Amino acid sequence: MSNTSTVQKLRLGASISLIALIVLSLAWEGVLAPIKPEGSKLILKAIPLLLPLFGILNGRRYTYQWASMFILIYFTEGTVRAWADQGVSAKLAMIEVLLTVIFFACTIFYAKLTRVSPKLTS
Repeated sequence: MSNTSTVQKLRLGASISLIALIVLSLAWEGVLAPIKPEGSKLILKAIPLLLPLFGILNGRRYTYQWASMFILIYFTEGTVRAWADQGVSAKLAMIEVLLTVIFFACTIFYAKLTRVSPKLTS
């Protein structure tokens, strides 16, 4: 498998997992298992996920670098809620953890494979 093919697959994986995480956040806090029956303000947690979206979709290496650290906030939330919540909310938290791990792996490998190697000068 060529480097270009791998980079394209990593870019696709990061894009899909980020979009899925946005959709999951909206559905989770809006409809599937909100903290309050009428919905909760935790639905706003999807807004920060929009910050890296266009950079990820456009393949901007710098966005991949900082988003790989940024996503760890959502990983932490998912692990805490998977441990503390019960029922549907705990299952959704495990899906959140899975999506963040996929996103994290795709972003760090994308950043690694797209770095510009310094020219060797004599």
